[in-house]
Amino acid sequence: MKKSKSSFRKVQSLFVAAFVGLLFMVSGCQQTHIDETIKVDLAATGDPINPYIYGQFIEHLGKCIYGGMWAEMLEDRKFYYPVTFEYDPWGTANDPFWNTGDFQFLNASPWQVVGDEKTVTMDARSPFVGEHSPKIQLKGDGSAGGIKQDGIEFIAGKEYDGRIVLKGSVNVLPVIVRITSENNESIAVEITEISNEYKTYPLAITVPFEGKNCAVEIISNGSGTFNIGTLSLMPADNVNGWRPDVVALLKELNSPIYRWPGGNFVSGYNWRDGIGETDQRPPRKNPAWKGVEHNDVGMHEYMQLMEMINAEPFIAVNTGLGTVQEVAEQIEYCRGSEESALGKLRAQNGSPETFEIRYWAVGNEMYGDWQLGHMPLEDYVQKHNDMAKAIWSVDSTAQLIAVGAVGEWSETMLTQSADYMDLLSEHIYDRELDNLQEHMAQVKNSIKRVADAHRGYLETIPGLREKNIKVAMDEWNYWYGDYIYGELGVRYHHKDGLGIAMGLHEYFRNSDIYYMANYAQTVNVIGAIKTTQTTSAFETTGLVLKLYRHKFGTIPVNIESTNPNLDVAAALTEDRSSLTIAVVNMDSIPQSLKFDLADIKTAKDGQAWMIQNDDPEAYNTPGEEPNVIIEELPLNFSKQMLSVPGYAVKLIKVGLE
Repeated sequence: MKKSKSSFRKVQSLFVAAFVGLLFMVSGCQQTHIDETIKVDLAATGDPINPYIYGQFIEHLGKCIYGGMWAEMLEDRKFYYPVTFEYDPWGTANDPFWNTGDFQFLNASPWQVVGDEKTVTMDARSPFVGEHSPKIQLKGDGSAGGIKQDGIEFIAGKEYDGRIVLKGSVNVLPVIVRITSENNESIAVEITEISNEYKTYPLAITVPFEGKNCAVEIISNGSGTFNIGTLSLMPADNVNGWRPDVVALLKELNSPIYRWPGGNFVSGYNWRDGIGETDQRPPRKNPAWKGVEHNDVGMHEYMQLMEMINAEPFIAVNTGLGTVQEVAEQIEYCRGSEESALGKLRAQNGSPETFEIRYWAVGNEMYGDWQLGHMPLEDYVQKHNDMAKAIWSVDSTAQLIAVGAVGEWSETMLTQSADYMDLLSEHIYDRELDNLQEHMAQVKNSIKRVADAHRGYLETIPGLREKNIKVAMDEWNYWYGDYIYGELGVRYHHKDGLGIAMGLHEYFRNSDIYYMANYAQTVNVIGAIKTTQTTSAFETTGLVLKLYRHKFGTIPVNIESTNPNLDVAAALTEDRSSLTIAVVNMDSIPQSLKFDLADIKTAKDGQAWMIQNDDPEAYNTPGEEPNVIIEELPLNFSKQMLSVPGYAVKLIKVGLE
């Protein structure tokens, strides 16, 4: 049904565009017809646009971090699930609230037994990590015994490295780590020593073949027993454990700040699980979502990523199931000197210098009954205030973002907790609408609704205006469609990119209210970037975020436009030497615009960038030629005119004389 709808719209838009073009050619006025004159008042400026408006959000959920950003290739490498002869790893679920189709998630061990049903037992007496470790019992008749995992993609000629943790008797040697393709090609690394205590052995291998459904085996043809503590395998070009292709896209995105680690996840997360020796960090069931939390990515890995991509950290703390003491200890671990007990522990874990963290989200969506630790508003107000006092007692410079939700919750928090916050969080998500223009406009409308509510609070709550508590919209996006890229891994279309552009325009128009916004989320999970095991690409929404972050100005100026199918925003650059104008055309019909800048003169030439597709349902797929791109165009602005095709966002930059 979606395909036929998309095809109909595409044919319809092409027909309309061709018909309009024919009319212009017949009339001979295609170049001079003006659909609207837009007034730009450079003297009427708003508050500067905070770069934090281009913030991002990453959560331990679905394939955002594991299976998206993190380079680990293996599922359940620490054996959270017991390995059994009954191999049935994938469960299916749906999200009825968001009207999604079924999606797969890991619901049992992804490891298969190599051998008979007596080959593998789980050692719970002396596991290497977690609750148990696989113990392999060999027959001693030359047959192979062990475990394997399939469905892994390898690239021919690429180097891979990792490590395996083993213990056992010498008569099992060699232990073989073998990679096998679906065409029965194979390459192996042999472990030729072993101890009766767990020991880590490095792995390095160049795979000569490629395939999307290869298997990794850990086997032996010897006799006796051996235990597998854990196994890790990554492409050798990983960057401190992160995927280099995704890191490159994050650098292009150039977001100034990233919220982490949740989201709903944080309300059941113990930050101590994510520190210390990586292989010894316990695997857990994800407390809020499907699947397993490996705890390979914790505080230190997140901070390394922020440094690599030149972004600022913004960490959410657990006010759900977490306690005031646990949160205070987390702040001390990050911000305490080496003389403090937890600062010393941080140094022992490889980071002697304090983590430069200014922004802390004090909880997540605690107003919702879906949230772990949810409690009545009157109880939560006190818990928030206690949390804030504890955080500031450790770090008086901490900037605290409290949990908000327009209505009674936000109003009460601003009334009773205004002295214990610096910003108030709000979240918006919008679904698909049948009417195309309404679909594109709804994010903008949601942002305006929140801004209007907070302007109302400034008028009605005594003393609030003097406190200057602005909004951090630290989750915002469209959320609809099937979970193609794992849990919450929806696909975005060109129409969604245009809607996100209009959302940015609304933030610009309300720069006095909005201090920060964090697009939710960055990779796969309702994300601006999508990945396969080996490729990655910008979504249509990611292209818009990238374009505006790099090219749009910082000092918003007033615009007067009457065309309901256009959304126009303008801003001066920080030094006021150039003017940027962005136009979203929600219609299939091209528009020719004349800009009235009063007595302000501009350069005759400038720069222009455009994201356009005749089909509003167009989308990009990683590993394939993109259907939607950012196109750089020449700009002749001598007559202060601009043509904007149908279904396009066009952004220009021109110097002021």
